[in-house]
Amino acid sequence: QVQLVESGGGLVRAGGSLRLSCAASGRTSSTYAMGWFRQAPGKEREFVAAISWTGSNTYYADSVKGRFTISRDNAKNTVYMQMNSLKPEETAVYYCAAARTMDQMTPRLVDYWGQGTQVTVSS
Repeated sequence: QVQLVESGGGLVRAGGSLRLSCAASGRTSSTYAMGWFRQAPGKEREFVAAISWTGSNTYYADSVKGRFTISRDNAKNTVYMQMNSLKPEETAVYYCAAARTMDQMTPRLVDYWGQGTQVTVSS
């Protein structure tokens, strides 16, 4: 069992930055691929970014490439996502996710979810 707790959400103006954190606990949490998804009201949950358990591989949704950076510190069992140049349309609840492989980093195949943290980008 892996528990995920997000933090770092909040209100930011368009063009601003936020850094999300996801603290993982559980016996094998450091061996999971980790990712971030987001869900806006009335929309489906969508993939944002993922990182392999070693940190050597990362993958981003096209919409955030060059603006968001995912990283992890396995010694601290924590995953981060630095979000820059935020846009109002990126207002959503952001969820941390853990999956056994990067290929499983999809809403249907994720093994564990955090409770989510709200990100609101004002125009």
